[in-house]
Amino acid sequence: MSNQGKKVIVGLSGGVDSSVSCALLKEQGFEVEAIFMKNWTPKSAAEGLLTCPLKADEKDARLVASQLGIKLSVISFEEEYRKEVVDYLFKEYQEGRTPNPDVLCNSRIKFKVFLKKALELGADYVATGHYVRREGDQLLKGADHNKDQSYFLYQITKEQLQKSLFPVGGYKKPEVRKLAQKFGLATAAKKDSQGICFVGEVAMKELLKTRIKPKKGAIITTEGEKIGEHEGAWYYTIGQRKGIGIGGGIPYYVASKDLKNNKLIVARGDKDEALFNLELQAGEIHWICGNEPKFPLACQAKIRYRQADQDCEVVKSGDLLEVRFKEPQRAITPGQFIVFYQDQVCLGGAKIL
Repeated sequence: MSNQGKKVIVGLSGGVDSSVSCALLKEQGFEVEAIFMKNWTPKSAAEGLLTCPLKADEKDARLVASQLGIKLSVISFEEEYRKEVVDYLFKEYQEGRTPNPDVLCNSRIKFKVFLKKALELGADYVATGHYVRREGDQLLKGADHNKDQSYFLYQITKEQLQKSLFPVGGYKKPEVRKLAQKFGLATAAKKDSQGICFVGEVAMKELLKTRIKPKKGAIITTEGEKIGEHEGAWYYTIGQRKGIGIGGGIPYYVASKDLKNNKLIVARGDKDEALFNLELQAGEIHWICGNEPKFPLACQAKIRYRQADQDCEVVKSGDLLEVRFKEPQRAITPGQFIVFYQDQVCLGGAKIL
């Protein structure tokens, strides 16, 4: 099928992956335009903690668009980003959970408001630089398993997927770098971005303090011994070691949080059984195909990005999923997402309770 006359609007971030996506689509005969999404401008000094290399990224996006001879629009989705991602992040931490804002950024910004805007502008498809693949109505892992980003896209719908292209999903990262050099793109040697989607690296505790006031509480071992004080249980996450504020040679890890009494329960060493569980419950379930699978479901799952696939069995219990793993899982964290797979296919996922 010819791509001539088919219009694609690329989310051009100023990074190498979306830059190469533009070049590949143009080479494939699509009519290519790009949008640089402006999603965060701090309204206060405190919000400045969410550092974003916005100006440098926009400059790079403009350079690439100019090199490729494609139209670039700069569009602000700041209001939606603030409400759907930043406010959500604070709310989750305040309620004792640890959110993953990148998942929300994809489902609520890139594949919702950006997609809607692109379709309004006459696009047949949108494209991003994600390391995932699409086959019909199925979302597949990226060919580069070290860079696979399907975990972040599990909330995409079948309808959104049908309108989305992922040009670099079939390549490995070094190949994408070589393509960038071949196309002579200004971003060929640019480092990969780190930190929160669209926002960059951030000192999370310092950011949380801008809206959630510190409140001292006890740090207690799993044996019940008080060994220190913390600044507020909501600032910490399950499995965390750094930043707890316990000196000495023995490493302690956050095993659980008692929000009601503002206590932090810590385990001694990273092999403590208090850090491990064979089971979890999850809610807010989403299946990409739109229909739930047959239960019990034997599949693989990830409870965090870049984790190796873990064998498990999933059963439905009312509005919840009960997941039992073959091997004990370390630091299962409420608020994070569990994403389900069968081999290369991403089935969907749910929020860990």
